[in-house]
Amino acid sequence: MESVTILSVNGKRASLSSSSSSSSSESGAPKLDVSQMDDHGRNNSAFRNDEDDIPPNQTYYADELIDVPDLGKKSFSFRTLWAFTGPGFLMSIAYLDPGNIESDLQSGVVAGYKLLWVLMTATIMGLLVQRLAIRLGMVTGLHLAEMCYKQYPKVPRLILWIMAEIAIIGSDIQEVIGTSLAIYILSDQAVPIWGGVLITVFDTFTFLLLDKYGLRKLELFFGFLITVMAITFGYEYVHDPPPQIEVIKGLFIPGCAGCGPEGVLRAVGIVGAVIMPHNLFLHSALVKSRKVDRKDKHSVQQANMYFFVESCIALLISFIINIFVVCVFAYGLFGKTNQDVQDLCANSTSSSSEQEIEEFFPANNETVDADIYRAGLFLGCQYGDAARYIWAVGILAAGQSSTMTGTYSGQFVMEGFLNLHWARWKRVLLTRTIAIAPTLFLAIFADIQQLTGLNDYLNAVMSLQLPFALIPTLTFTSSPKIMGDFVNGLFNKILLAILAVVVVGINLFFVVVTIDENLPHHWAIYTAFGIFGVLYMTLVGYLVLHLIDAFGGRCCSRLPYERLTVHKGDGDETAPFAFAVDQYSGNRIN
Repeated sequence: MESVTILSVNGKRASLSSSSSSSSSESGAPKLDVSQMDDHGRNNSAFRNDEDDIPPNQTYYADELIDVPDLGKKSFSFRTLWAFTGPGFLMSIAYLDPGNIESDLQSGVVAGYKLLWVLMTATIMGLLVQRLAIRLGMVTGLHLAEMCYKQYPKVPRLILWIMAEIAIIGSDIQEVIGTSLAIYILSDQAVPIWGGVLITVFDTFTFLLLDKYGLRKLELFFGFLITVMAITFGYEYVHDPPPQIEVIKGLFIPGCAGCGPEGVLRAVGIVGAVIMPHNLFLHSALVKSRKVDRKDKHSVQQANMYFFVESCIALLISFIINIFVVCVFAYGLFGKTNQDVQDLCANSTSSSSEQEIEEFFPANNETVDADIYRAGLFLGCQYGDAARYIWAVGILAAGQSSTMTGTYSGQFVMEGFLNLHWARWKRVLLTRTIAIAPTLFLAIFADIQQLTGLNDYLNAVMSLQLPFALIPTLTFTSSPKIMGDFVNGLFNKILLAILAVVVVGINLFFVVVTIDENLPHHWAIYTAFGIFGVLYMTLVGYLVLHLIDAFGGRCCSRLPYERLTVHKGDGDETAPFAFAVDQYSGNRIN
């Protein structure tokens, strides 16, 4: 047995096995066993190290991969599509979490139907980004966090892990708050907000027990929760439908005449709330749950196609649900003042107390400042208590489903970045504790208005983390060495690079405006954010240099990434693979 040793620039060892056969080539060189290697699968020698190798599907139901039929056929098959159905719907939950729902209703209150085109555009952009996550996981067999572990040095990799965890925790806090508010409404205020926060700890564990019954049953349960959201949020839309002409105009006529700065901020907030950083880690891992032969190019192509079709259907459904929310509150609250709502409640059959109505809708002529809880109060006054409870059921379904997918995202991120494998209950306990500790403190010592007002801050936090998921995804899928024949083409590279710049720019703008409007104007705060901004842009710049290198730019060839070098074994000048390989471009390094 002979071996070929592979050394990376940071000194890590790897190896390619070679077997001495009874017969040698004419040159006498030992033959490498390359039967398990392919140009686009996870066995690609460019990112395979024996010290830190990650077994395929280790993070997601390794012993329960779902068979997919008819991949050899060229014609479209609904039976095959059904086998691939599941990951896209779990991914689409992030487009329906309580933070998104609140952004939707606020855009309807502030701008009416005029920002529906922004919602549609953001969803399309999200679909393009999710397509990259699909291709990365499907082609390589590694999800985004695992690929970051393989490709980035230790320090930037750990920073990326921290950023991903911050995004997950920020989303988790939104979900806990939304679920707690739903429980508060459904219990007629018998369960206080802090009690609802504690309940979310235990019910998450309860729901996670469902995966013991099989992956398909778990995916079916998520489908049920999405159905609940569609029915509950759609009920308000159908019960008193808004003018459909205005809805169509809002979808297809860009612009927001007369919206003012608040409307622009809400438009930016929609984009920030829709495209979630942790969703890329989640989706790239979920596609590993299907049994696909990655050595067969046609099978991989078919799998990519079916996963993309499924994602299109899932995001279309989530988009329709988001439209329901925007339009219901555009129809009911656009241009309304607090006094208008108070008068409405005074003449309604709502069971909400007069004191509570006056607290959330004071007697003044200021425009309504809507949030999830105020939205429930308004629906109770407009359509009766049944509508308020139906709204709460929808929020409960949104909170519970997004909490569970957030837990899975956290597991994938921790296992991928750290190559650390915890029992799921330990992972849930850790993320629950981190998310619930500050939320519980606020629930005890702050009122509901302050609690629901956290949404903009949390969206800003998650917006800051987006480049650290989006740029690596674009980098890896643009690398010929990683993706082989499935690498992004020139048109896709240009389109997605522009998309990345636009999305990241929009999100950073949202963060700056949020900070400027909500934090005191003090030199110490500006100094702290200035230092943070320099460090933040340094890391973003580092990732961008890797992206340029993946695009074929040679200006960044000396970057400290895991560029593997294959050394000749036993002084044999004719040994196969006896040269250095740039992992991004796939070119020989002399």
